[in-house]
Amino acid sequence: MSRLTGPALRLTVLVGENDRWHHRPLYSEIVHRARATGLAGASVFRGIEGFGASSLVHTTRLLSLSEDLPVAVVIVDEEERVRGFLPQLDELVAEGLVVLDRCEVIRYVGRHGDGRGTDGPGGDGRGTDGPGRGERAQ
Repeated sequence: MSRLTGPALRLTVLVGENDRWHHRPLYSEIVHRARATGLAGASVFRGIEGFGASSLVHTTRLLSLSEDLPVAVVIVDEEERVRGFLPQLDELVAEGLVVLDRCEVIRYVGRHGDGRGTDGPGGDGRGTDGPGRGERAQ
């Protein structure tokens, strides 16, 4: 398996924490489809405040609105592979923002040394390329 370094594409999908796909969190469906597609990895980040096209501010500071915080799913891989995944997002994302950025991968090595990270084929599925619980970065 080739090692991911050099020019790449970063896909960022911004949705609401409560957005669903067939009773499953939308962000989780995106991550699982990315893994099934063989993309290099995906991470989900929960925002503490934000607003989108509706201009409604969601924040952890207002108890009544803290239930639908912004969530970002970030995927980085070779351009061809990321662009090949976009039709699945067309099916999944009814409301939200999908952004592509060109980037450069400097280092991408999983614990298993396979060059594809922990969420690539053969990964442990924990959704992180950093240290797991109880592990130290080296």
